Amino acid sequence: MNNLVWLRNDLRVEDNPALSYAAKNDNTEVVFIVCEQQWQQHNEAPQKIGLKADVLVDVATQLAQFNIPLHVLHCDDFNDCPALLLAFCQHQKTTDIWFNLEIPIDEQVRDKAVIEALNSIHVTSHPCDWDLLLPKPIYNQQGLPFKVFTPFYKSWLKQLEATPQHVVPTPKVQNQSVNLAQQNIGQKVLSWKKPYREDLWKINTIQTEKKMHSFLQHKMHSYIESRNIPAIAGTSTLSPYLALGMIGPRHLFTMVQLECAAQGTDWRTNDWLRELAWRDFYKQLMWHFPLLSKERAFKANTEVIIWSQDTHTFNAWCNGKTGFPIVDAAMRQLQQTGWMHNRLRMITASFLTKILFIDWRKGEQFFMQNLIDGDFASNNGGWQWSASTGCDSAPYFRIFNPLRQSEKFDPNGDFIRRFVPELASLDKKNIHNPNQQQRESTHYPNPVVDYVTARKYAILRFEEIIKTR
Repeated sequence: MNNLVWLRNDLRVEDNPALSYAAKNDNTEVVFIVCEQQWQQHNEAPQKIGLKADVLVDVATQLAQFNIPLHVLHCDDFNDCPALLLAFCQHQKTTDIWFNLEIPIDEQVRDKAVIEALNSIHVTSHPCDWDLLLPKPIYNQQGLPFKVFTPFYKSWLKQLEATPQHVVPTPKVQNQSVNLAQQNIGQKVLSWKKPYREDLWKINTIQTEKKMHSFLQHKMHSYIESRNIPAIAGTSTLSPYLALGMIGPRHLFTMVQLECAAQGTDWRTNDWLRELAWRDFYKQLMWHFPLLSKERAFKANTEVIIWSQDTHTFNAWCNGKTGFPIVDAAMRQLQQTGWMHNRLRMITASFLTKILFIDWRKGEQFFMQNLIDGDFASNNGGWQWSASTGCDSAPYFRIFNPLRQSEKFDPNGDFIRRFVPELASLDKKNIHNPNQQQRESTHYPNPVVDYVTARKYAILRFEEIIKTR
């Protein structure tokens, strides 16, 4: 038996079901396929691709410790994967291929085509579960998918409690030798590696583990109080590692349970664990409703909305020059770091869709093109929530006031000063909404829109939909 493990968005050795199951036998190899054109079509951020390249080098180093070689193949897009893998499997005399399933529709189509192609040469495919805490679809009592998060979350917790989660074993050391230098993975990724903030995002597994343990031990239990303050490091910032599969959800869950037990708290009421439930929720939604993979709104009646085509205001939003300091600080954080604080993601998304009245799809795309932690399902779910077009979304009349949000969550203006330095000299009151003289003296732009007028306009447009449906 010659086993092949196909890595995709599961770039880790620990707690990797496909790798663990395949490597129970000797003669196991690993393959990763670089699909640059496909990544571009899927709006993957250059920062995420850069991190992915370095993670792949780290994974190759880890695999070598188990005498497992890593092969890097190249093709343009997913349509080329079946023929590429067929030829590779023939050359390597592969008998079985293992991979962890992915949820978006393009990935489903790709995997089905690969299975059919390899079946023609008698290579047995072993698709493993989705990389979720609960990898099977969850249904309500009527046998239908959950469309509201809270009842989903309650059911999710019950099933977690009834189904103990186990981190799968590390691979078995193979009876073959691997020359890491000859593999030269570091050189092979240079052709497609993109720049990213390497000072912010570490790829070494030991450093990643330290980051995780530091958050769980020192910040997790104050998460509910600190998670909304962008000026402090109150969140885990583990999202890039989850997005690439560097850390698995079962591993995180196990660590949460251990830490809760050590501190005498109940893991079922842990606020940070709820974030992993949102991750499962949005991914399961995308599986239940494939239209979410096709740039379609969950609420079909909202497809008739005529969004603004104002390129000036959209570009101002993209470049952090809207004249609303908290919005601009958030967008500049995204541009400079490849990451944005979650509270700010909601503020900026609400601003684009409800104040500038610009199509949520444009914001969704821009975020994916710039986020180092871009996750298709979560990004889509977050944008449709903000735009009131999605499943369990914010009511159409819930529109974040950027001034009030700024005063509440950045009361001293510390975050604004960090990313909008031209306003750094203003006091903690004026920094949220500089007057005309202050804007002129600091060369800070006037607001691109009047908030009150824009808010009324958005509500009227949504009310029109409700009346006519």
